[in-house]
Amino acid sequence: MGIFKKVKAGMDQAAGAQQFAAQNATQQAGPGQVGIEGSMPVDPAALGGPSSQPLAADDPMLAPINGIGIAEYASVAKAAQARGITDEAGMNQVAAEMGYDPAVFGPAVQEWIARMGKSMVVGQQLRKEMGY
Repeated sequence: MGIFKKVKAGMDQAAGAQQFAAQNATQQAGPGQVGIEGSMPVDPAALGGPSSQPLAADDPMLAPINGIGIAEYASVAKAAQARGITDEAGMNQVAAEMGYDPAVFGPAVQEWIARMGKSMVVGQQLRKEMGY
């Protein structure tokens, strides 16, 4: 391949990358939305990861699960962390000590984890509630 063909191929590849980035850019949160903080030029969902797109403040992804909201999950997680607890059984014990039914709390946490796997906004909201 000649030098001019290589240059053209490189320019075409760069243009394709710019087009991909433009089509898959993370949007900034608008009024009534919750979004991630920081710069995210490309939404990881375009590559199979969790989405970085903003969510409406009332989006079901942020809704409590059987009465366990992000604030409740964060409160128990923070207490468990302070005690060095790193497993599900221990976290459920802490939840019980704090007045939550482990039979409800455990499955709710599993759903929160699944939601974080779909949306980075959910994970960031948990970190905020935990004071990070």
